[in-house]
Amino acid sequence: MKSKKWLLLMALTLVLSMFLAACGGSKEEDKPAADKDKEDDQATENPAEEDGEPDAEQVLYLEERNAIPSVDSAIVEDQVGFNVLNNVNEGLYRLNQENIAEPAMAAEEAEVSEDGLTYTFKLRDAKWSDDTPVTAEDFVFAWQRAIDPATGSPYGPFMMSGVIKNATEISEEKMEVSELGVKAIDEKTFEVTLERPVPYFLSLMSFGTFYPQKEEFVTSKGDAYATNSDGLLYNGPFILTDWDGTGDSWTYKKNEHYWDAENVKLDEIHVNVVKDSATAVKLYQDNKLDWARVTGDLAMQYRDDKEAVIEPETSVFYFKFNQERGGEKTPLANENIRKAIAKAFEKNDMADIVIADGSTPANFLVPTDFAFDENEKDFRDLSGDHLVYNVEEAQEHWKKGLEELGVDSLKLEILGGDTELSKKMDEYFKSQLEGNLEGLSISLKEVPFSVRLDLDTNQDYDIQVSGWGPDFQDPISFLDLFVTDGPNNLMSYSNSEYDKLIEDTKGELAVKPAERYEAFAKAEKILLEDDAAIAPIYQRSLVILQKPYYKGLVRHPFGADYSYKWAYVSGKK
Repeated sequence: MKSKKWLLLMALTLVLSMFLAACGGSKEEDKPAADKDKEDDQATENPAEEDGEPDAEQVLYLEERNAIPSVDSAIVEDQVGFNVLNNVNEGLYRLNQENIAEPAMAAEEAEVSEDGLTYTFKLRDAKWSDDTPVTAEDFVFAWQRAIDPATGSPYGPFMMSGVIKNATEISEEKMEVSELGVKAIDEKTFEVTLERPVPYFLSLMSFGTFYPQKEEFVTSKGDAYATNSDGLLYNGPFILTDWDGTGDSWTYKKNEHYWDAENVKLDEIHVNVVKDSATAVKLYQDNKLDWARVTGDLAMQYRDDKEAVIEPETSVFYFKFNQERGGEKTPLANENIRKAIAKAFEKNDMADIVIADGSTPANFLVPTDFAFDENEKDFRDLSGDHLVYNVEEAQEHWKKGLEELGVDSLKLEILGGDTELSKKMDEYFKSQLEGNLEGLSISLKEVPFSVRLDLDTNQDYDIQVSGWGPDFQDPISFLDLFVTDGPNNLMSYSNSEYDKLIEDTKGELAVKPAERYEAFAKAEKILLEDDAAIAPIYQRSLVILQKPYYKGLVRHPFGADYSYKWAYVSGKK
């Protein structure tokens, strides 16, 4: 097995070679091998190597920290939803055990036109869980639905604009949905026309937004589509059962209609939402869970346990500063107020004492051990640190900001999650910020994840603890989030110089790797150091307790977190 960093470098090399051959480019989202990568001496490989044969009841008991907001591929935008989607459905390509995108619903590699604009996919004889065939029309319908403004897809415009022909114009309601560059040539031939050559396009085909949907089924369900287990069709390794759309538990069962069912070893996976580590550890010790995340003080306690696995991630967490709420400018529209808050909390203690799971302080947006230039140099070495903790500078910015606003105090709300760790973090932020910035009063709003998504979408917050795990391997996976009016911006940030730098990396700089990375570094500096549009907090690691008989789990460094397709039970006593 090769280290994840090797895969990253090979992915970059592959993408660059593909790009030069195509002589063009767009969103340089290098996605063939590994993206949300986690290189660590303890966890450079997937944590559970295949060892032994299935020799026990093929049933596992796992946990998630949040309920499922949605399993509609056009609507999913969260970690839990994409993880579920990845295990019950499948697109043209799927990430394999080495995190390489390979044909899945596609029977073979795509045929690509000489100009790099047209991709033709021949579909395999795959079936939905109702025993009907997966067809090219299923992809046409799903992609059109995801880009249709009426659907309100958060990822459709984000993933398709500038990539699929006419996607941008459709998302802006300047063209009809039927004009999207997708076509069913026949039942088993799907053709895609791109806006411009996109060298990473095939790797995008493993991402959940591009999964198929059967129109007849979706329309027959109406508003009930994807609201519970029976409101979905499945074409992946498992089907979802025992999910009522709101509950805190669900079950995966092997999908006997899946085209590769003979390689799926597990019969069932039972999942329960467990929001705090103490409960998760207790259930694990009582053999009611085979896998459990551990955070906070318990992470420090268990990280050296013989059954612990440290999983470094490339997810970065940060404060989002909302500059407009309810049609009115907020105090966070003031640059000095944002800079004051960004520099007023101690990140080392946050990582080492509050989180205590191997996570590291972040003075950046693009994570470490993630993106490398053509000389194998980490992007972080090029871009450096930004918004480093500095109380004196924070207080200077605070004083200036209050004077500019004509006030001597401010009340602000921090929007966070309702898990044990989220609550501890929020209390820490409140203590740090109120203690270091005189006149600041912080209230905490701690809500379930699905509620937080709604509040984010509606920009109904002041400061939000947010985070991003990349969907593909490239700095733009993070930096493209904050372009003006971007679908994931949702905080009214805008900087024309920043926008131009990001656009240049998709166009004229796409075949100039060194200049492209320089543009990314300039953009990150503008976003953080100059504008303090967001305030980085930490780069996440996970402490996982995993039973030794749980084999073959594949962790993905981008997109969905895990695949259970190859998992099995062996050696359980």
